[in-house]
Amino acid sequence: MQKTLIESSVGYAPGGKDTGLVKPKGSSIIRAHEGLDTVPMRTRKPDWLKVRSPGGPEYLRLKGLMRSQALHTVCEEAGCPNIGECWEAGTATFMILGDVCTRACKYCAVAHGLPTELDLEEPMRVADTVRAMKLEHVVITSVNRDELTDGGASVYAETISRIHDAVPGCSVEVLIPDFKGDEDALRVVMEAKPEILGHNLETVERIHPDVRPGGRYWRSISFLGAAKRIDASLLTKTGLILGMGEETDEVHQAMTDLREAAVDILTLGQYLRPSMQHIPVARWVTPAEFAEWKRMGEGHFGFKHVEAGPLVRSSYHAKEQAREVEAGAPGRIQRVLEADIPAPAEVLPVLNLVQLEIGCPDRSDSGTIVGWDEGAPDGRN
Repeated sequence: MQKTLIESSVGYAPGGKDTGLVKPKGSSIIRAHEGLDTVPMRTRKPDWLKVRSPGGPEYLRLKGLMRSQALHTVCEEAGCPNIGECWEAGTATFMILGDVCTRACKYCAVAHGLPTELDLEEPMRVADTVRAMKLEHVVITSVNRDELTDGGASVYAETISRIHDAVPGCSVEVLIPDFKGDEDALRVVMEAKPEILGHNLETVERIHPDVRPGGRYWRSISFLGAAKRIDASLLTKTGLILGMGEETDEVHQAMTDLREAAVDILTLGQYLRPSMQHIPVARWVTPAEFAEWKRMGEGHFGFKHVEAGPLVRSSYHAKEQAREVEAGAPGRIQRVLEADIPAPAEVLPVLNLVQLEIGCPDRSDSGTIVGWDEGAPDGRN
């Protein structure tokens, strides 16, 4: 049975979640879509977005394996269109730390709310499953866990270490939250030595506050820059979703900003609306446009590798990237920015989202909620 925090709220609130109290994400109307003729939900998708429904023998085997180990995958939770292709090839992206997220991104199919469980046996089960699947490369991501003192960084580290121990030679890619800009948490993950460290920017600066109210644009970019400063041998990676209302020059600027943080790998894919309660698609981006973004990203902006296409998602062809791409040197941005500035969801009560407090929970007392001393109008103390 679905558990909800506020039954009267509007917005996306899926049922069937077993690790937290689900809360609706609120309105799907955003400022960036004012004046735009967005794509109606029932509009027929272009031919290039059509994929076969999953259901092959390997897909069914992996689904059974995930359920038997009580594991979640972002492939299922986020409704990835490539799930059939990837699972039939014996690859999957594990989603740790539960299936309820403290952030409420307007494009994401993962449930928002207040997590109530922390499964410390999960890293061992993930490693056992990776060994059973005989994987050569594995991707680990998670929900945001803003109520935890380290945002779940220690669970990431334990998962990475367990996989390396259980399957020597298996490369590990992590797609991490921003941990509210906590560099100590970032170090915890990096000290476990993943082969690729990813954190998705998701969209351009203008649209970012509307669709990602729990994060900040420059915090995400600089988090990747700080990772390069800590260990330049590590591949860094991010992703942008196109078709949410961004302009061409804004994508150019986002790519420029990411290269200032020396991000190595960029993925670009089409936004697909998960439900009527998510923001609409602003437009369909053509395969030719994605090919041009790849050409420009690698040739003009200097990314080591760009994976671009309508159905591309963060972990698409991840194994090949881990084997073939060489890490670059640190960039100009090497320190975490905006860690001390509240995200929109933290200062706009009208959003009515789960944000437990401003900043990170107090490490000296995990039961204490740290308040925010009001300072400058922009939230700086």
